[in-house]
Amino acid sequence: MSPVRRCSRTACGRPAVATLTYVYADSTAVLGPLATYAEPHCYDLCAEHSERLTAPRGWEVVRFADGSAPSRPSGDDLEALANAVREAARPQERAAQSGGGNARGADPMEVGRRGHLRVLRSPDS
Repeated sequence: MSPVRRCSRTACGRPAVATLTYVYADSTAVLGPLATYAEPHCYDLCAEHSERLTAPRGWEVVRFADGSAPSRPSGDDLEALANAVREAARPQERAAQSGGGNARGADPMEVGRRGHLRVLRSPDS
């Protein structure tokens, strides 16, 4: 079986990107991001079929936007990254002032490290 789920529409072989669920009690069709796993009473739809979806007369269509789509970094994201880099550089500055140097003897370009973040020396210096 293919790990990629396919559109539920007949004769459509495109990959599914959205899941359609009918709420009969409310006469509502709910279209949202692709569900984590296939449900028996839900329908997976490709991008084209999910855009062209219409509901029966008297029904309402509710579309949930996919929050997992890549978005541009905000100012807060960039500021957080800059703060993390500054924080990673601080312990090495204190070690250098006390005469410790690079205790690991690892990469000579590495100035500081915190977790998986590294601060590297400029190639010009």
